[in-house]
Amino acid sequence: MGWRIRGVRGATTVAENSVAAVEEAVLELMAALEASNQIDPKDIASATFSVTPDIDAIFPAKVARSRPHWEHVPLLDVQHMHVEGDLPHCIRVILHINTPLEQEAIQHVYLNGAKHLRPDLKQVEF
Repeated sequence: MGWRIRGVRGATTVAENSVAAVEEAVLELMAALEASNQIDPKDIASATFSVTPDIDAIFPAKVARSRPHWEHVPLLDVQHMHVEGDLPHCIRVILHINTPLEQEAIQHVYLNGAKHLRPDLKQVEF
């Protein structure tokens, strides 16, 4: 099989709506996603971040863009729709990557309070 675009999901939570908390959480999540899927930033087609309405201190994409070799990755931030009872203070991301990995080999990463959002997906523990 050749290279294809695959989706890689990740999510985490923050204890508070602050620049420092969002920066720490996004950097941890991006490092975990890259490490668990051997992602080279030059192979990322795009990334979309969503945050729950209670997070507005900083754009997660701005934090991701500060990482080495992420300056040319197309990034987008959106607000996650509100659903009663949803997990608060949550940052989600979907990366679209060019990879030789089959979809079932993708390692999705859920950290902190987001660990139980998708128990049906194969996940990596960090």
